Amino acid sequence: MSTSKLTVGEAFKNRGSLHTLSDDVDIPDSRIEEIVRDGILHSPSAFNSQSGRAVILVKEEHKKFWDLALEAAKGAVPEQVFEMVFGPRIKMFRASYGTILFYEDGTALKKIEEKMPIVKDKVPQWSEHASGMLQFAIWTMLTAEGLGVSLQHYNPMVDAPAAKEWNIPAEWSLKAQMVFGKPAGKRIMEKTYEPVEDRMKIYGA
Repeated sequence: MSTSKLTVGEAFKNRGSLHTLSDDVDIPDSRIEEIVRDGILHSPSAFNSQSGRAVILVKEEHKKFWDLALEAAKGAVPEQVFEMVFGPRIKMFRASYGTILFYEDGTALKKIEEKMPIVKDKVPQWSEHASGMLQFAIWTMLTAEGLGVSLQHYNPMVDAPAAKEWNIPAEWSLKAQMVFGKPAGKRIMEKTYEPVEDRMKIYGA
């Protein structure tokens, strides 16, 4: 296991969206796999449903995904929007090293609904919570390794081509795509903070 360049606390604070990334990554793929494995194993989920799923794409497989996204976008958005927005952004993401596809497994979620019908209407919401926590955990760990990361949402336009290309089970629902690579530019938007005193309360301290 490699030594993190940042502590968890430092990674938490330094985490942010970096869009300009390169594929010049010196972290072994085995470490990327270990991070994603740890995230899947240890991130919380409702009633321990363990509904989170991930597909790791690196190098040429990563580039293949964004080629598919480019083709999907051409047929899904107006030509002017594609030329001005989607085309350039997708090419920028393609220049990175890897992409993690995050899914939620409907089969695992259905087991909760069957076991506890009284909470059936809450399960979709809890599924989104679990997926968000999994994404955040992996994002933080990748940041700790010195990688740049951004989270994208090109679903549903990429759902079908990705499922066909990488044999994704029909029960898996695509939630997000996490792009990562070597930082090669500044953040598009620097972090700004509203007063935290207006956003939290504490009683009994």
